[in-house]
Amino acid sequence: MLETIIKETAENVIASVIWMHGLGADGNDFADVIPELGLPQNAAIRFIFPHAPVRPISINGGHKMRAWCDLAYMDDGVTLDFEDNPDIKGVEESAKLVAELIDAEIAKGVNSEKILLIGFSQGGVMALYTATRYPKKLAGAASLSSHFPKENTMPLDGVNAKLPVFFGHGIYDDVVPAALSERSFEFFKSNGNPVERHTYDIRHTVCLEELKTLGAWIAKVLLN
Repeated sequence: MLETIIKETAENVIASVIWMHGLGADGNDFADVIPELGLPQNAAIRFIFPHAPVRPISINGGHKMRAWCDLAYMDDGVTLDFEDNPDIKGVEESAKLVAELIDAEIAKGVNSEKILLIGFSQGGVMALYTATRYPKKLAGAASLSSHFPKENTMPLDGVNAKLPVFFGHGIYDDVVPAALSERSFEFFKSNGNPVERHTYDIRHTVCLEELKTLGAWIAKVLLN
């Protein structure tokens, strides 16, 4: 099972959030943002921040780093395989590892419908991919500065095909273009998912305003 950082907001946990980091980072990347979410004081949530496996990354000359999947094709500094040609094998392998974390939370007594996946950048792809394919109903999935590969590559079916989805993105993002999350948002909207998308005057990062909005969404889908 993946190594993780675990933080609980109160005793007697009733809900869980699994939060995946981006390429080259680790679980520490978002482990300190919980207070910025502005969650209700009585929210008893277990936050799990996993460390992705270490693997060689093609766009970095095969240098090994923590990553949920490989990235390959480049053009003018922009990765081309984000939307059309994702590393499906790597995504599927990592999705199984994330699913193990979900299974572990259920084994601890957390109802699957009280489990939420969040991810930043490459981790956002994992949150959306894993959540929409998990065999038990989940609370939702949030994508920060990320996207969902085209529906013809990753079709939706199963019990979580229409789960709630949150997108947050910086309009000046020069790593994962905001247009990708916009197209993903439109796909989920056309699919009938409860979905919302928020943009911010930032680059490839998160900001306090975004975290506050995300926190309100978490409370809505996880605690109500």
